Amino acid sequence: MTADARDLARWSETLAGIARTGMAFTENLYERERYEEVLHVAADIKVAASALEDEVETGREIDHFVGEWMESIGEGVPGYVTPKTAVGAIVGNEAGEILLVQRKDSGIWLYPTGWADVGYSPAEVAAKEVHEETGIECSVDGLMGVVDGQRMGFSRFGMYMLLFSCTATGGALVPHPLETADVGWFARDALPEATAGAGWWASMAFAAIDGETPAATFDPVRSDVWRT
Repeated sequence: MTADARDLARWSETLAGIARTGMAFTENLYERERYEEVLHVAADIKVAASALEDEVETGREIDHFVGEWMESIGEGVPGYVTPKTAVGAIVGNEAGEILLVQRKDSGIWLYPTGWADVGYSPAEVAAKEVHEETGIECSVDGLMGVVDGQRMGFSRFGMYMLLFSCTATGGALVPHPLETADVGWFARDALPEATAGAGWWASMAFAAIDGETPAATFDPVRSDVWRT
């Protein structure tokens, strides 16, 4: 088997997560030292992943990764390292169009997304993100699926996305002044050229907009979870 940058990044984050969780629960100094050594190994792997794509300053990057991981270590259950959770919203209108936003930092178009906020249910986050990013109000109709962002290749760290189907109920298109360069409604055959990942989500998105309610999707279990 030949590892690529995506494999290396996943292995690195997995090792770092195990080590940080161990440090959160142990009170043994010897064990903490061993876990910190594992963090350095994880940083070595992460630098190797970066080197497959571009040049990096190895020493600086290793110190940066280890320092960042060390700063995020909690104590006990709050220190248990889990994937971050994002929420995405597929919003349709009466014309059968989909609501997309253009990210200000990258110029890429995508459905409204955001990190899950404490104090809100996932569905509430979906409705909130839609309104904040686009000015559109919507109802949340159902869960379309749960996606492993690292496995799909659009995240370099552990991240799950909960994707909801929604229906526009009001409001007007108003881009978020800090996060969004533009917003708009688009037909299935007229998506912007710089639309991210449409190859995997567009067909199920427009099926939901057309009123279909298929079972929620999820990533199947791999035969060899660690290496493939």
